[in-house]
Amino acid sequence: MSYSDWMSQLPAKLHTTPLYKLAIPGSHDSMSYDLDVNSRIIEPNGLKRFSRIYCLRKIVHTWASTQEVSITEQLNAGVRYFDLRIARKPKDTDPTRLYFHHGLYTQTDVETVLREINVWAESHPKEILILSLSHFEGFDQTISAQLHSHLIRFITNLFGAKLILNTDTPTLKTCWNQGKNIIVSYDHLAFHQPLIWRKIKYYYGNSMDRAKIIAKLSQDLEKEKSPHYFFVCGLNPTLPHNFSILKYVLRFCDNFTNVVRRGLPKMLRWVQQQYDKTPMNIIASDVVTRNDFVATVVKLNLKSVKGR
Repeated sequence: MSYSDWMSQLPAKLHTTPLYKLAIPGSHDSMSYDLDVNSRIIEPNGLKRFSRIYCLRKIVHTWASTQEVSITEQLNAGVRYFDLRIARKPKDTDPTRLYFHHGLYTQTDVETVLREINVWAESHPKEILILSLSHFEGFDQTISAQLHSHLIRFITNLFGAKLILNTDTPTLKTCWNQGKNIIVSYDHLAFHQPLIWRKIKYYYGNSMDRAKIIAKLSQDLEKEKSPHYFFVCGLNPTLPHNFSILKYVLRFCDNFTNVVRRGLPKMLRWVQQQYDKTPMNIIASDVVTRNDFVATVVKLNLKSVKGR
């Protein structure tokens, strides 16, 4: 079954449900499939000074690549929430050019990718997309306001009438009636405006241990018993920030996506059980085209219809 237009195919009963009460598949570090092994290292901090060492950059690339397919392929697969981490390269000759990042910079710049998303949104007017922009690496104090202003101006000009106002409580029906299908969340209070939504809370386990991830997420989701805004349940494992990271990254026959793929079936079984106990809205994962991730999340909505 194709999930490229799954929102438009949901039962009519769900068309008037607030979007923050629907189960929506999302991708964690959405642009990490595009990391540039020839860029300087951004994180972890302890490795920045060793950026010239190719084999080290290669290790970072192997363990920072959390997605395997392009943004368009993720959209076609049914993903509707995107975790977009923005960065400016130091000494870039273009004063407003931005990239994405996760350990390394991406090869493709931000404006190119946003245009790609816009083309897809225009051809799928009933699919609501949530773009979460955050982390703003390299936005030095002297140029920060200029970069934020330029990016927001580009976003509002590009998406235009497709942008959903943050004063609304959006449902599929209201979005369709207004001809709008893009929500932009921006993690910087100073730059909020009617077309730009505030930060979306992202809950995650902060561990490589699946049992610890599940315990932490179960505890966090208790806080969302009566949601009035979007929130993310991140299934993604997280590498440690200390020397214990070495026990993972020195496995030369392994990589991050393999680690996730081995654990994702268990995480998805937990999602199906947890959905009966606490509300779940955006559910984000790495390797989003694997293990029926999208199908599992979308089908939770049918579960809620049967429960009514």
